[in-house]
Amino acid sequence: MAIFKRKIYQKMLDWKNKRKGETALLIQGARRIGKSTIVKHFAENEYDTYILIDFSKVKKEILALFEDLSDLEYIFMRLQLYYNVRLTERKSAIVFDEVQKQPLARQAIKHLVADGRYDYIETGSLISIKQNVKDIILPSEETKLNMYPMDYEEFRWALGDTATVPLLQSVFEKPVPLGEATHRKLMRDFRLYMLVGGMPQAVNKYLETNNLSEVDMVKRDIISLYADDLKKIDTSGKTSAIFKAIPSQLSKNVSRYQVTSVLSNETFLRTTDNIAELADSMTVNVVYHTDDPKVGMALTKDILRYKLFLCDTGLFVTQAFMDKSVTENIIYEKLLSDKLDTNLGYIYENVVAQIFRASGYELYYHTIKKDDGKSYYEVDFLLSKGNKLMPIEIKSSGYKSHTSLDKFCDKFSGRIGKKYLVYTKDLKKDGDLLCVPIYMAMFI
Repeated sequence: MAIFKRKIYQKMLDWKNKRKGETALLIQGARRIGKSTIVKHFAENEYDTYILIDFSKVKKEILALFEDLSDLEYIFMRLQLYYNVRLTERKSAIVFDEVQKQPLARQAIKHLVADGRYDYIETGSLISIKQNVKDIILPSEETKLNMYPMDYEEFRWALGDTATVPLLQSVFEKPVPLGEATHRKLMRDFRLYMLVGGMPQAVNKYLETNNLSEVDMVKRDIISLYADDLKKIDTSGKTSAIFKAIPSQLSKNVSRYQVTSVLSNETFLRTTDNIAELADSMTVNVVYHTDDPKVGMALTKDILRYKLFLCDTGLFVTQAFMDKSVTENIIYEKLLSDKLDTNLGYIYENVVAQIFRASGYELYYHTIKKDDGKSYYEVDFLLSKGNKLMPIEIKSSGYKSHTSLDKFCDKFSGRIGKKYLVYTKDLKKDGDLLCVPIYMAMFI
């Protein structure tokens, strides 16, 4: 499989140059997002030599080395002989891949870092890491980096395009319309990203075959893997059921995930642990309702009121059409040209949630009850920047109105900084509102 350029590489390089062995680096994220690949690539490029210990398939004799750390010289000698690699002080790295499979290796990080001879890089799924640390002392000598599916710029890089995103950023910073023909091309390009997604295996399959049905089969395998993992973590099957129902829940266009319609005998309160497990797995992005939107929204987060999105919009599209054995190319083609007879609003919301989460934002939304006492005005996303809020409304269709955004800004006018409408039309200004095409949402 191709090795794709990833932005996390620079963050890893910053860690290496700044920390100089004072901490280990832990890369955590969902499965199949390319953690092992990028770490192996980094070790090959940035060190004279390295040893990669894959704890998902290592022999027992290597696992046993971490049961007794009294003689590090012996451990290093055994590793070098087993892997046939000569380690050089301060010029070599040891990689603990799938470290959650051997908690004692993670516990050993404290002593290995203190020894100071080599750099240490760990990879693992966050939820599995948490599950397997109950009986060990967690090392404080770790720098943690979250890794996400490939973002749109990384996707364009994979397609050989390094120019589009920087040019779009310059337009966003000095907003001017792009023109209808250019906008149509950019929307089609972005919809291709939404369909393929950012899972490296899916991107690789697209580049190999240019066949979206082939890509779909790869994504189905990943979705099945996630569902199976969730069943192992929660043998009751509740967490897996909540995960599988995400597209159908969003298609209802309701103001929260309705647990009782998925698990008839459960309540929001009784499933908070299941939602926490999903969040820790990093297979989903959770958007919580904030009851009193202001800077520090975590203080007014309602843990019983939330929306769930998949971590990758390509996976979301596949899961939304799981009723067919393979999502035929005709469905993908209609989605690509924006002609499928379905409300794509929730797909656009999913990709915006993915963009904001990968940018480091915690995700919140807010609703205001209408005068009828039954329905709501809803602001899809609230981001905190400095001492102000940035309210964002998502429109999947043409620009008509932004009533919810207006109501929110009227009610909380003193708290508002910039405000945005993210939609499918060309860039334009509407008073103090910036109307942003979806392919520019990454710059907000």
